[in-house]
Amino acid sequence: MQATKLHFSRFEFKYVLPQDLRQELERELKYFLEFDPYVLTQPKHQYFVRSLYFDDPFNTCFRDKVDGLHTRSKFRVRTYTDDPSDGTPQFMEIKGRYNNLVLKNRTPLDSHNGIKYESGDLLVSTLLRIMSQGDVRRKFEYDLYRKRLRPVALVDYVRRPYVSRFDPEFRLTFDSELRGTMTRSLFPGTGSSQPRRLLPGYTVMEVKFRRHIPSWFHHLIQAYELRRVSVSKICHAMVSLGIEADL
Repeated sequence: MQATKLHFSRFEFKYVLPQDLRQELERELKYFLEFDPYVLTQPKHQYFVRSLYFDDPFNTCFRDKVDGLHTRSKFRVRTYTDDPSDGTPQFMEIKGRYNNLVLKNRTPLDSHNGIKYESGDLLVSTLLRIMSQGDVRRKFEYDLYRKRLRPVALVDYVRRPYVSRFDPEFRLTFDSELRGTMTRSLFPGTGSSQPRRLLPGYTVMEVKFRRHIPSWFHHLIQAYELRRVSVSKICHAMVSLGIEADL
């Protein structure tokens, strides 16, 4: 992956689109957007995303999202491969929300001693060994013992990213082929649970910006009657996998 920002705050709006609407809208968007430079040479102009999410024994992060708390946060390990041996970067992230503002802090894990097939408590101890000192590690370690955090589920998807031709701070992504796996490992072994499809036939479109949505996108919202939704990939995964009862 190209170098990525470790800390940022921005607004993120989400829309869930059926496949035919996604294709029609994407054709229109190409007048205003261009591919993120990273995917220009990638097959189908997209890349793979994998995240292992943490929660406590009461699934508080899930409940906070479902209850619509305006201030909340969650931990996840993120990478961009399903092969632990290819050297793809791994990150520990805190993703939070303060009202409508999305906050993300991430720290890289040791690229020479990254997470491989470790699971559960062994994965956690490995994380503490390879995570650099800093705010992300301190908060993770604090919540690890205070809330008894543990990995609960894995979410995979394919992302196609665009950036505005006119405003470098306006981004739009299409996330499709979503899958959830009940596992406590970033790279589950062959005997692990099979992944479940999430939102089959639909794409999650995310709009990301710092200040305001451009007028041309407002026109598209009206023309296509797009409805902004509060959708969480990990919450859908936990319900689909039977970890939680319902959204």
